[in-house]
Formats: sequence, structure tokens, C-alpha cells
Amino acid sequence: MSSPGLSLIAFVFIFGGAIVGMILRRALPDNHLRDDSRDVIKLATGLVGTISALVLGLLVASAKGFYDGQTTEITHISANIVFLDLALARYGPETKEAREALCNTTEIILDQSGSKDGARAYRLDPTSIGGGVLYDKIQALNPSDDLQRSIKSQALSMAVNIGQMRMLMYEQGTLSVSKPLLAIMVFWLTVTFVIWGLLAPPNGTVIAVMLASALSASGAILLILEMYSPYEGFIRVSDAPLRAALAYLGH
Repeated sequence: MSSPGLSLIAFVFIFGGAIVGMILRRALPDNHLRDDSRDVIKLATGLVGTISALVLGLLVASAKGFYDGQTTEITHISANIVFLDLALARYGPETKEAREALCNTTEIILDQSGSKDGARAYRLDPTSIGGGVLYDKIQALNPSDDLQRSIKSQALSMAVNIGQMRMLMYEQGTLSVSKPLLAIMVFWLTVTFVIWGLLAPPNGTVIAVMLASALSASGAILLILEMYSPYEGFIRVSDAPLRAALAYLGH
């Protein structure tokens, strides 16, 4: 299910909890909500609310770290592509085919990372990006002096590094937020809103505040899910470094 769909379900549960609490307030006997009982209920709410806030904060931090990692890896790949092209250009005109293979590889990576169907494209077999062809073209070079031998060795190392980074991104693309942890957190939030609804008088102001709070909580969940899917949705990793690298190739 998509991130907006999951966050909508979370919102229904959380805000529904507040409505259930308001209904229970009318059904329970008055002595269940007297001062002593209210104190205990408030303490329990504080405990559950604190745990929920802590876990929610940890999930946001984890998702942000994952998103930043993907951004960094895209930047590193782009930098390696530019340096590799510079090295091949320094080698000599016999690297023309290798530079063309590098350009094709960059275009494929850019197409996969920036595809409108990002989830589908990003999970393609990483061997399909042409890295093997690029490596073979570099390996086929016959250096005639120490400078060319050094450049060839460095070029092979950078080509391998690009392939390794792409494979790392591919493997990381299979990661996602823990669904059981997310479900437990939604349960905690729902319990908190049930208690709030139980203690609050059912008037328009209270309902509006509950609605805004539920939207905020479900919005945080949407943010977490979106950052764990950095190549789809509306929070996407920028492909600007790859586009800049592709524009530079061949110069």
C-alpha cells in the first residue's frame, strides 16, 4: 500500500480513538471520572504519550538518516562518474568507446533513479545498468607507458566503485520501516487519543484540536514512509548531481 494510504489509515485509527473516547465519556458512570480516577488516567496518558513521542522521534530520525544516505550515495556516484571521464580523457583518444559506455551507464542510472515509476525502476536488476560493459571497455585498453597504466588502474578502481555503490543503493532500496513497530506506535497514539477524548468535553473546539493533532501525527507517519521511499512519492532524492555529471561528460 502507498504511503498516503497507510498514513490515512493511521489517521482514521488515531482520530477515531478520540471519537470513541468521547462516546465512552457519555456511557461511563460519573464516579469513574472523578478526581482520583482522572489523576490516574492522566498519569497513564502521560506514560503512553511519552513513549509514543519517543518512538515517533526515533523513526523520523532513522528515516531522515536513510534519506540522507541515499542523497550522499547519488552525489558520490556522480562525482566518480565525472572523475572517471576525466581520467579516460587524460588517457587518450583510444578511450572513446569506454567514455561512450560511461555516458550510456550514466543515462541508465539517471533514468532508473528519476523514473516516474520510481519504485519499479529502482528495483531493476543493478546488472542492467551497463557497468559490466564499461569495465570491459576499460580492461581492454592497452597502455603504452607508465602514465596510461596508472590511469587504467585508477579507472578500473573507479568503475568498480561505481558498481559497488549502485549495488549498495539497490540493496538499501529493499529496506523499509518496520511495519510491526509502526503498527504498535499507531496503537499507542490511538490509546492516547481515546483517553484524551474520555477526559475532554465533546465541544467544537476540542474536536478541532483533536483533528489537528491527529493530522499532525499521521503527517509524521507519512513523512517517515516517504523518506523510506526516496525514489517515489513527493519527497524524492534529487537527481541534479547525476544530470550535472551527464551534462559534463564528453567535454
